[in-house]
Amino acid sequence: MTQPNEQTATPLANDLFCVRRAVVADAPRLPAVERSAARAFLNVPGLEWLADSPVQPVQRIGELIEGGNAWVAASGRGDILGFLVAERRGDGLHIWEVSVMQAQQGQGIGRQLIAAAVCAAREQRLTRVTLTTFSDVPWNRPFYERLGFVCQPERESAAWLRRIVEQERAQGLTQRCIMALAIGR
Repeated sequence: MTQPNEQTATPLANDLFCVRRAVVADAPRLPAVERSAARAFLNVPGLEWLADSPVQPVQRIGELIEGGNAWVAASGRGDILGFLVAERRGDGLHIWEVSVMQAQQGQGIGRQLIAAAVCAAREQRLTRVTLTTFSDVPWNRPFYERLGFVCQPERESAAWLRRIVEQERAQGLTQRCIMALAIGR
């Protein structure tokens, strides 16, 4: 597997994209990607409001990038097509956000971003990658399941993961689940 700090080129329609480590200078460009990705929720009854909801602040994105576990997918022209920001938590890597521009979804960008995070977790000798997602949105839980993630019972999850789900529910995000991918050292 390619090392996460190397750029990997993958065909995308008539262009190429590469996955590379994010740098702080990328942070101001990432909210637009998150907003675009959220437009997909316009077609999900009851979740349409997410298309216009606030995105992560640039400062928070910058902090996650500085932590060293963030990647962007960039086109050959330098356009940011997607990103993933994560944070080390104990012996695991927790993914806070994976977003791909709506027009580029379904092209393998999210899969490549997840692969970079998993590779980095292995290099850091971590045992798992975690995230929270919608259990009933077709491109959420099923997407991660295809990549090997499994839903974790809340009651058996770490307290900090349960708190994340509680905070998400307080923000109106229902039907959330905790997912984990066990990785070998």
